[in-house]
Amino acid sequence: MIRISFKQGTLLIEGNVRVPNAVWDERSGSFRALALYYRDIINYLKKSKIPFKDEVLDLLPCPDLAAAYEASGKKLELRDYQAEALVSWGENDRWGVLVLPTGSGKTLVGIRAIAGCNTPALVIVPTLDLLEQWKRQLEESFSMEIGKLGGGEKKILPVTVSTYDSAYIHAETLGNRFGLLIFDEVHHLPAAGYRSIAEFSAAPCRLGLTATYEREDELHSELNRLVGGKVYEKHVSELAGGHLAPYRIERIAAALTDEERKEYDRYYSIYINYLRKTGMVIRGPRDFQKLVMKSGRDPEARKALLARNAARDLAFNTDSKIEKLKEILEAHREDRIFIFTEHNRLVHRISREFLIPAITYRTPAKERSSILEKFKKGKYRAVVTSKVLDEGIDVPEANIGIIASGTGSKLAYIQRLGRILRKKEGKEAVLYEIITEETTEAGTARRRKEAISTRKGAGKTGRESRMKKEKSPGGGSPAHI
Repeated sequence: MIRISFKQGTLLIEGNVRVPNAVWDERSGSFRALALYYRDIINYLKKSKIPFKDEVLDLLPCPDLAAAYEASGKKLELRDYQAEALVSWGENDRWGVLVLPTGSGKTLVGIRAIAGCNTPALVIVPTLDLLEQWKRQLEESFSMEIGKLGGGEKKILPVTVSTYDSAYIHAETLGNRFGLLIFDEVHHLPAAGYRSIAEFSAAPCRLGLTATYEREDELHSELNRLVGGKVYEKHVSELAGGHLAPYRIERIAAALTDEERKEYDRYYSIYINYLRKTGMVIRGPRDFQKLVMKSGRDPEARKALLARNAARDLAFNTDSKIEKLKEILEAHREDRIFIFTEHNRLVHRISREFLIPAITYRTPAKERSSILEKFKKGKYRAVVTSKVLDEGIDVPEANIGIIASGTGSKLAYIQRLGRILRKKEGKEAVLYEIITEETTEAGTARRRKEAISTRKGAGKTGRESRMKKEKSPGGGSPAHI
């Protein structure tokens, strides 16, 4: 008789039978496998008609979650695509990732999955803001206390919400206590540390939720092993004008001054000449990381890297961008606006010149919450931020987004567009990109544009304008990185 038990994120398989994904462990005198493979191993033993004793799961005592959801009075009807997504997940044995745009109701899909599985559930989220949002909605939906793991608290209950950081810390002890794992913003999961949350868990049901499945480092290929592959997908363009607000994208051209152009060309020449001299080709983040590593031991590489950064700073912070931003703000006096930048330097300049509250990673949590609450209530009509609001907030009042500077990240681009797509009667969402023409920023903008233009149905319900140009007073530079 084979005996299977759980120990610190792994399975101990006692008995003289080799099973898939298991290796011999001399210390325990048994085969051992990551808890991740629990379901596969059980299925293998059943299919092979090998008798076994299963002592793996020690699920938290759990009330009838399906009945609690029905009795709460908060049950909401699923939209057609939400119902389709859950059916696809169910047909894949309750494993897999659902790709749905920001604002399309991923949380409701997760709640219905919890009620449907009717087993202890752990919801894992990337930020404390998302933790509080999920906790609040789960409490309303099930009329019961919800556990919290993160932000200095540790209260484990049949339905618990945790940050990725806290779930990682406690993965070995929680791995057999929950039957369902829900990974919100599941694109975070393949990171080297976080993946152990899935690997050390024996949970037989797993659901990933995201608006952006692909990662720049291509580690999304790990999701198939950790939580199941993509089983359903809807794009922004398919829901805009129906379940999401209709939108358009406006690209506004800014120009360097003559003096800025001379400086830009000088810095850029140092950078590009080094690449040509060494034969280096920068195709993406991995190639760029090689240059960063090389700069630690090669003075010429360091000089090229610093020159590249100086050129980017000029493109990101030109006075022309501030003038274009002023025009956009004046044209949208009655709208709610998020301004996104890549670096804090531009955040603080915009905040100072336009008296707009700023949120950066250094903003204290209490101040950040206060700013967002005043934005929701209309006391502030605009907020400027660097990256920290790309995900993990629920501010449906915003309908205008302005990217004052950004990277080529498709993930960040989709998240920023999603911030303004909550449907509001009679309102069209507009995403502005202020791009310094004839600089590397133009190429960066083209790459992130692919996040929308290459998606199924793009252009059907979302509209995009060509760049509105302002003649550059100086000469041109190559627009690639």
